[in-house]
Amino acid sequence: MAIASVAMQAYQKAASAQKAFDTSFAKRMVKPETAPTESFSHALKGSLEKVKDMQLDADNMVKSFATGEKENVHELMISLQKASMAMNLTSAVRGKVLQAYQEIMRMPF
Repeated sequence: MAIASVAMQAYQKAASAQKAFDTSFAKRMVKPETAPTESFSHALKGSLEKVKDMQLDADNMVKSFATGEKENVHELMISLQKASMAMNLTSAVRGKVLQAYQEIMRMPF
């Protein structure tokens, strides 16, 4: 009998802890109708602006390194790699979007 009552108390305690968690989680969740929505074109424009900024930063760092203003080769190489990777990713996404568009255009309606 003692083991059964201890088990029941543990079960009730776990159930109340779960209920408290569910309540706090529900309060923290953002309802879909109040969630900020960002259009695809807005997100795409923002991403392209970031890529452009990375390219400009890398270009400025190359110029400052060439003129002798900065001599930190590590920062230069890191910024060049970041810009290169961002451009490669942008190119890959562009290719996939074009592939998807072409596939949609081939679908019979």
